[in-house]
Amino acid sequence: MALLRRFNTIRSLYQTLEMHQSSSFLSSRSYSSGFSNVSQFYGQGITSCLYKTQTNALPWTCRNTPTLRSTTAAELLIFLNDKKSLSTQAPTQTRKVGAQISMTSPGFVYEPYALREPIPFWKRYFTRTGWRQTKEDIKSELKSAYAIAKLRKTGYSKQKFYKEAVELYKEISTLVANGDKTSLRKAVTENMFSALKNEIKQRESIWSKVYWELVEPIVKIRTLRARLIGVDKNDLNKAFIQLTLEFLTKEKFEAYDSKGAVVAGDKTKEVLVRSIWVFEKSLFHSGAHWRLCGRIKV
Repeated sequence: MALLRRFNTIRSLYQTLEMHQSSSFLSSRSYSSGFSNVSQFYGQGITSCLYKTQTNALPWTCRNTPTLRSTTAAELLIFLNDKKSLSTQAPTQTRKVGAQISMTSPGFVYEPYALREPIPFWKRYFTRTGWRQTKEDIKSELKSAYAIAKLRKTGYSKQKFYKEAVELYKEISTLVANGDKTSLRKAVTENMFSALKNEIKQRESIWSKVYWELVEPIVKIRTLRARLIGVDKNDLNKAFIQLTLEFLTKEKFEAYDSKGAVVAGDKTKEVLVRSIWVFEKSLFHSGAHWRLCGRIKV
């Protein structure tokens, strides 16, 4: 009889312990569920705010508030902190989205032209390395042909563009020599302007004044590469085009110190200069014009 009572006591204790563990598990699962629901609301709020609301709307009032499960005081605190964080981050993301919509330049040179050493006929067609380079050259030429064909639909003329490119080459080089950063900003892309501004600053720390002159007509100009940069996969007409040109020119250069003495160059002598510049233009902005977006080291 005593043994039976002891067995019943042990079974009661076991059942009590099992119910406690089950209750703890359900409680933790409810907390986890409530927390994930708060996170889900936070994610929905930021998405709807970025794309569906007016500018003055608050991030957490962008859409109908979803029904939340019962949460503890700790969960409510987390939720309030999330709302505060969201209110400070949303304007920054909105500006980023606006910057993408009003994009005026990709900000980089796509597949920049690289100088290659010519390879002999036998190596090009009778070696694996030659075949690989031939294949890459053909692909590059096809890309250039496609970009030029796309550009011609907008009224592109090679002779007209070459004339405009020479004028840009002369204008930009003169502005850099004179240190005219205000006018220079209109003729180059944003990234190129930053690079040229730093060059002007470094040069002015060494030379007080610079004389530069382009001897016209230029010796030679040719197109080395053409590339299209799409910005919308659903609309192929929204693209930028970049043309890489080689200039062979005769130029005059002379630099002076703060006292006006010549410290470099000689403006009475013509120097043969080879330059490779990359010009860029938008195909989908009205009134877009050619601008310098990069230079290739020769």
